[in-house]
Amino acid sequence: MFPIPGVVDRSYVPNGGNTNMMQKSEALPVDISQKEQKEIIEIYLKLREAEAKLIGPDGKTEILPNNVYSFLLRLLADLRAGHSVTILQSRHELTTVEASKILGVSRQFLIKVVEKGEIPYHLVGTHRRMFVRDVLAYKSKRDTVRRKTLDDLAKGEFAKGDYDKIPDDFHAGE
Repeated sequence: MFPIPGVVDRSYVPNGGNTNMMQKSEALPVDISQKEQKEIIEIYLKLREAEAKLIGPDGKTEILPNNVYSFLLRLLADLRAGHSVTILQSRHELTTVEASKILGVSRQFLIKVVEKGEIPYHLVGTHRRMFVRDVLAYKSKRDTVRRKTLDDLAKGEFAKGDYDKIPDDFHAGE
């Protein structure tokens, strides 16, 4: 058996047939000739040094940095899963209509939020504009507060013993 530089044995086998408990196993040694060992190490090192490439329909090749390659893999996974994807620059400006659509609120409600100072904005002529990063930061903060509020309500109902009760709305108020 020979070690490949930077490779750790990560094989696991069931513990005594119990599939709930897994234990680390030792790989069995395999006799490989010196020539085969050298070929395997050369192939492994070539794979480690390989760069991701984008090949266009015209055959033109562009080498992709690792972070771009990772981003494209995540993007493809989201698209395959049926999720919609929008790519915007963080300095991209949104109109109030665009921002309200992202937040799922009316334009009038958004104007009130902006005027309270909850989302920064600037004027282009007489029109309000917001950076997408600010709108998404507000959305994230709002969603976090909503989740915490719902969790607190559920915990309160559970503590009172009302969580799993089904209300009789048909006879309410009688």
